[in-house]
Amino acid sequence: MTLLKDFLTERGYKRRKLKLTKTNHFEVTATLNGIKGRFILDTGASNSCLGFEMAEQFLLKAEASDIKAVGAGASDLMTKVAEGNTVTIGKWKTEDVSLVLFNLDHVNEGLILHGSNRVDGILGADILRLGNAIIDYEKKYLYLK
Repeated sequence: MTLLKDFLTERGYKRRKLKLTKTNHFEVTATLNGIKGRFILDTGASNSCLGFEMAEQFLLKAEASDIKAVGAGASDLMTKVAEGNTVTIGKWKTEDVSLVLFNLDHVNEGLILHGSNRVDGILGADILRLGNAIIDYEKKYLYLK
């Protein structure tokens, strides 16, 4: 019987270990514009995003946006957009990524309240689609092609 790891590796997928947090979220370490950070993996988030305060740390060139963000526990949030970014997750890499910036305080407050650590941002469906993502929930791995 072929293992999922072998099956996907033979087809060009790169594997990255996920950490299951106390809030039942998967967390992944990724590099954004050459700087390492901690991100929640969120299949329900349409866009990958960071808090406003992360713009300088991750070398983002953010511009004002008319789009309002909506998420669990928050709505009608002001946003900025940063284009032309490079995201690396393990050995997988993609360039020219657009990221949404908005106030992620409610996300991090919720994580801390439930005994988890703050994150730098959220990797959403946009990145997952780019990498044809497959999540192995049992073994806690993310596969990207």
